[in-house]
Amino acid sequence: MTGGRFITLEGGEGSGKSTQSRLLAERLRAAGHEVVLTREPGGTPGAEAIRGLLVTGDADRWTPWSEALLMTAARVDHVARTIRPALQRGAVVICDRYIDSTRAYQGAGHGLADAALCRLHDEAVGLWPDLTLVLQIGETEGLGRAAARGGAEARYEAMGSAFHARIGAFFAGLPAADPARCRAIDAGGSVDDVAARIWAATC
Repeated sequence: MTGGRFITLEGGEGSGKSTQSRLLAERLRAAGHEVVLTREPGGTPGAEAIRGLLVTGDADRWTPWSEALLMTAARVDHVARTIRPALQRGAVVICDRYIDSTRAYQGAGHGLADAALCRLHDEAVGLWPDLTLVLQIGETEGLGRAAARGGAEARYEAMGSAFHARIGAFFAGLPAADPARCRAIDAGGSVDDVAARIWAATC
């Protein structure tokens, strides 16, 4: 695999994105690649400040478009300051969530039009991943994992089963909707089993 590749991991709550992002980064570094491991919302000081506004507080803290615009503002800073510079020097960038989470959460979850969100991304950001690994897990199991994990960043977990079912349906259909970019990854089983599936899809 050559450098300068942008890989994102997507999926619903508790699908294991953060763990698998870290394991993939470790394996690629061991293979001799420079790897930048990052996340969204976040990845720069400014974007991390916006993250605090989005993932904490009451479930109805923001309107859907307020959320989408905050997510996009964080992404603009993240791409300009972290992702593009890393890609330009030939690094592999692995990002835990990206534009497809906006399409899932603010789009499918909150009802914003997917075409409008994609246009916003194209105009404000303009960078799409080279490869997106979509971790597939039932929303009930995923929310159970997320609840067991605990922590203060639980705003989206509190948005109800119907909201998370819509997100799950979006991620379930994403690999077929964009097969050139997206790969479905079964997130069931052990951490090592999932990591092996991801490695096979990445190489």
